[in-house]
This record gives sequence, C-alpha cells and structure tokens, in this order.
Amino acid sequence: MAAGVLQIYRLLYRYFGPQHWWPAETPFEVSVGAILTQNTSWVNVEKAIRRLREYRLLTPRRMFAVSDKKLAAVIRPAGCYAVKARRLRHFLAFLGPDCGTGLRALAAVTTSTLRRQLLNVNGIGPETADSILLFALNKPLFVVDGYTRRIFARHDLIAVDAAYDRIQAFCMRGLPREAKLFNEYHALLVRLGKDYCRKRNPGCARCPLKGIM
Repeated sequence: MAAGVLQIYRLLYRYFGPQHWWPAETPFEVSVGAILTQNTSWVNVEKAIRRLREYRLLTPRRMFAVSDKKLAAVIRPAGCYAVKARRLRHFLAFLGPDCGTGLRALAAVTTSTLRRQLLNVNGIGPETADSILLFALNKPLFVVDGYTRRIFARHDLIAVDAAYDRIQAFCMRGLPREAKLFNEYHALLVRLGKDYCRKRNPGCARCPLKGIM
C-alpha cells in the first residue's frame, strides 16, 4: 500500500507540474503564514501577510517590538486575530528575546529535537510545526493536512480517522526522504484537493487519479 503513495506523487507531478510552494519571501514569513492559516483559508492569510508587509512587521525583531493590540489589528483578516497574535507572540518567545537571528540558528538543530521544541510552543500543533520545519527550514518531514487526509482516505490508503503521526509515518515509508519531494507533494495534494477532490461535489470523473487504486 505504501507504494501507492509514490505512484500518486508521480501521477500528480506529471499532470500538474511543479507548484513552486510555499508562497513566501523569507523563512520567517513562512512560519507566520503557517500559524495564521490555522482554521482559515489561504486567501485570508494572504490579506494578513500583505498588511504585515505594509506595516513592515515581517521580521522577528519588528514583530517582537509591536504591541499585542497592534499586531492583532494588523492580522485581523486571518480571523481569530487576538488568539493568533498570542500564538505569534509565543513563537517569537521561542525564537528568543532578541529575535535578531530569526530562524537561522534553528537550521543546525536536529529535526526530531526541533519538532519536540516547536510542539511545546503554545498554539503550535503537528501540522503547523511540520510546515515550519519543511517549508521554512527545509527539514524532511511530510506535512499532513485536511487535503492529505481526504485524498488518501478516498483512495483507501488510510483510515479517515487515522492519527496525524500515523498518516505521516505511512507516507514517509513510501517516499524517498527528501525535503524537496515532500514540499512538492504537499503542494500537489493541495492543488488536487482544491480542483478535484473537494469536500463537497468532488470531480471524481475528471480526477487525474481516477482508477489507479
């Protein structure tokens, strides 16, 4: 069954081509986006990111210096803005009181250690932690999101209620351990989920994975 994970990747890559994911300019911006995208659409996150850029707050040092009230107001388009402002503040505290080095110092920390540390940050769960690790720090971890769960469950590769870590381990067993591949795979699954494997009214008859399982 794990071999099917690689087969799906090859079919999607051939069908859609490279997706050039994640849409951000810096590792810190990736991390901010990963936190803001919790329980909202990427369209809303993009609005919040644009506002952070307009206010010149997309560096750890500048964001650390602004008040919680101001930060919450700026990221308002992302929804749950007061909660997410606190989560960003917790992440900044994790980076350190000075915040001057951004995420550069984290690259030298082992993936397993850094993942444990991120999961101890208030408001950061497995998907957010792994998104930061993969997309911001180029660590080879497969990110499991709602699209991943829906697509693989519909193809009988996983149980619909399977735990996050169980799905992640299953996917990583069937793939080369390469950050670039995990990055591309995630983006391809997002594309498939948005265009075909929708939660309601899925386009199964036109799906590029039709009939492979």
